[in-house]
Amino acid sequence: MKSMKRIVFLALGYPDVRKSTILYTDLMQEFAKQGHEVLVVAPAIQKNDYGCRIEGNVNVLRVRTLPLFKVGPIKKGIANMLLPFQYKKAIKKHSNKFDYDLIIMPTPPITLVKVASWIKRKSEGKIYLILRDIFPQNAVDLRMMKENGFLHRFFRKQEHLLYKVSDAIGCMSEANVSYVQEHNPEVPPEKLHLLPNWEKIPESLSEIEKSEVVEKYDLNNKFVAIFGGNLGRPQKLENIVELAKNCTEYKDILFLILGSGTEEGKLRGLISKFDLSNMLLINRLPKKEYIQVLAAADVGLISLSEDFTIPNFPSKVLTYFGLKKPVLASLDLSTDFGQMLEKTKSGLWSEAGNTMDFKKNLEYLYNNQAERELMGENGYEYMSSHLTPDIAYKTIIEKINRNIEA
Repeated sequence: MKSMKRIVFLALGYPDVRKSTILYTDLMQEFAKQGHEVLVVAPAIQKNDYGCRIEGNVNVLRVRTLPLFKVGPIKKGIANMLLPFQYKKAIKKHSNKFDYDLIIMPTPPITLVKVASWIKRKSEGKIYLILRDIFPQNAVDLRMMKENGFLHRFFRKQEHLLYKVSDAIGCMSEANVSYVQEHNPEVPPEKLHLLPNWEKIPESLSEIEKSEVVEKYDLNNKFVAIFGGNLGRPQKLENIVELAKNCTEYKDILFLILGSGTEEGKLRGLISKFDLSNMLLINRLPKKEYIQVLAAADVGLISLSEDFTIPNFPSKVLTYFGLKKPVLASLDLSTDFGQMLEKTKSGLWSEAGNTMDFKKNLEYLYNNQAERELMGENGYEYMSSHLTPDIAYKTIIEKINRNIEA
């Protein structure tokens, strides 16, 4: 078995771990903890703050890029197209040694395949792909790209190349594995395997911390259904707006939305238009306070657009599980996320767009505290045994070594 000593991770978003963490910071910290030498290549967080430094216990090379987030689709597309050239230039400047054993890259974006292939040629390392967004099909589903148009054909070629150069591909769910196999029959089945999302289980909060956040956001005597994370088109937040519109008779139910994104302005407009006093939108919070607010909730909300033909698996559920919150989901029929909730008995789901079923499930959770608590415990147990960074680390290492030996 080859030793995967030196790791390079090509990231699109990678916060400073002193201020915030995401699944990829957790994973790279785990690699470092297990004795690997890790280099993360990621966009600079602040202007003129470029170069390599230690963040947590890994080396992070911050690269000068165009804005990648909170910009329109054209600017975002240009920024992503330039990304491989900017990364390649920064890596060359950082070091002329190319002795990486493992190159890890997630999607999005798929444009970094050029950088990954270049490092692979120079170092003879292996590429492990963490497949999270199946692009460009997700853009077609959301009508952000025309099927079989120039851009779709271009990015589809990039996608084919990505699967070809990858030595192993980790998919979020079994439905993702099946989707890739069905739509890309040229991909050897032995490359594909299950790599669920992961997250560190949050530390327990004191009663004082819980009471502070309850007072700050006036959550006393409220049944709080919370949605935390990105506010974008994939999340189809209109589903939650419709639910709130149909629950106004419950004066103690509050729909609390935490986050930011491209649909934030639209969401604020809908809340104002329908005068939804039972909906509260709070902008993105520091991770610690975000956890505190989530901990004060009764139910964690998931919403996905019914237009998806690709199976998505929302990562925000991990924080809900870690805080023992039952899940209430509105889902498209392409995902197997609902089947996971059923199997683990950790929540309820309905088809996206079916507001009456969505409301019926909410009412069941509202009226059954014991069931809420049991579902919360079930989700926590499932996360503890399947969805933590150390489990993801072992899955990646075992799969890449198995493929090398084969």
